[in-house]
Amino acid sequence: MQKKLLTLHDFGAPGATSFDELRKGAAQSGCSSTGGNGKSGCGSAAGQGDLPPEIWEKVKNHPCYSEQAHHHFARMHVAVAPACNIQCNYCNRKYDCANESRPGVVSEKLSPEQAARKVIAVASTIPQMTVLGIAGPGDALANPAKTFKTFELVTATAPDIKLCLSTNGLMLPDYVEQIAAMNVDHVTITINMIDPEIGAQIYPWIFYNHRRYTGVEASKILSERQLLGLEMLTARGILVKVNSVMIPGINDRHLIEVNKAVKSRGAFLHNIMPLISEPEHGTVFGLEGRRGPSAQELKALQDDCEGEMNMMRHCRQCRADAVGLLGEDRSAEFTTDKVMEMEVEYDLAARQAYQAKVEAERDAIAAAKQRELATLADETATIKIQVAIATKGGGVINEHFGHAHEFQIYEVSTAGAKFIGHRRVDLYCEGGYASETGIEPILKALNDCTAVLVAKIGLCPKDSLAGAGIEAVEDYAFEYIEQSVIAYFKDYLERVGKSEISHVARGDADIRQGAFVAS
Repeated sequence: MQKKLLTLHDFGAPGATSFDELRKGAAQSGCSSTGGNGKSGCGSAAGQGDLPPEIWEKVKNHPCYSEQAHHHFARMHVAVAPACNIQCNYCNRKYDCANESRPGVVSEKLSPEQAARKVIAVASTIPQMTVLGIAGPGDALANPAKTFKTFELVTATAPDIKLCLSTNGLMLPDYVEQIAAMNVDHVTITINMIDPEIGAQIYPWIFYNHRRYTGVEASKILSERQLLGLEMLTARGILVKVNSVMIPGINDRHLIEVNKAVKSRGAFLHNIMPLISEPEHGTVFGLEGRRGPSAQELKALQDDCEGEMNMMRHCRQCRADAVGLLGEDRSAEFTTDKVMEMEVEYDLAARQAYQAKVEAERDAIAAAKQRELATLADETATIKIQVAIATKGGGVINEHFGHAHEFQIYEVSTAGAKFIGHRRVDLYCEGGYASETGIEPILKALNDCTAVLVAKIGLCPKDSLAGAGIEAVEDYAFEYIEQSVIAYFKDYLERVGKSEISHVARGDADIRQGAFVAS
């Protein structure tokens, strides 16, 4: 099988050194990743200088725990945990499914041995793959033997890969010691409530200690176990991300109390995600017609919860077998049949050398942002706008409008640019022609944005965007995202000041749940 030589170009960055070239150099120099210079964030803008060294080492190249890292580093999930011990009204697990992208969905269920081989194959092909997560399709700790066996097998060959697991928290207190002993540095707990009365509307039942519990009693047990497990993990220095599903009309305002509760118990990140509620997914909430939040409803709740605790805004609500950068899915390249045929060569030194090149690129991006930000020092405008970005990764504006599966959204003001989310869309351009759905769904997804920055765009979609009050801009093609967003904003303020354009408040926008599914 012919092996493609990956370069930083494949991840949107301007460097051109291939993985195989670095493999040769690493063998001579013993090169290893030294990390950044405090320029990358970990959910917020925190960097190396803002965090204790041991924490920085854990988050600097973790795409879920670091906002900046998610532009550059990849993760993978392995589907070794099919069983679950609770039922959620927003969940419907599906197997052998390649058409949906959401938690609980997989195309293949794997044994620990199959999963370990797949991890090594992916890591040998994608040097930016730094994190292995077990997130289902059920619950990692409802399948403890398979979960920990997978970690054990992977660590034996690839000790540099970070280990993560996601859990509903019901069995978490029973496994904290084993999690710590296996050097699992990152754990995600899904906590949707601390009030059992609210929980009873989300969870029909749990199965605990060989017994099924329902209603308020079930939610009380679940909440107590979740919070106890969180306290136990943070006491051992394990970083915890709390996921919460925003369910309008049930827990939307209650999540502010959840935020306070998990913050007080040491959680590192809080990720408030929108309810996935399309009826075709077959969930209870979907079938009963409960809606998910709009883009601005979600942002408002995240803003209300933002404080000393970092908010994660770049989550893609990944499948349980996702592979690649956040926002992409390369799992189709690594099916069991394909993995068994691959020639796998795991070269730790070469992986470290390649990641060091990525770190250098991150430093360049951060420096460019700071230089551009300095040009806003004398601006006093109170205007804030949102800008959409078409990108394939690497922190660069490098995607054609018609080829974008999603747009990354930044809020920009005189204080700088802040990543606030993403909007999944269907491709506008299919085989050189506009899609059957046309541009309307994209206009709805970007309705709260003033501009979209792209590598290239055709005249027809550009005119359609203009008609909706959204400026399509190609001037920053292949430039760094945050530097370009700030530069665009400065130009925008100048044009407003000269009365060339008028600043107009934008409306709300639609959220299309899920992430890109490879075809």
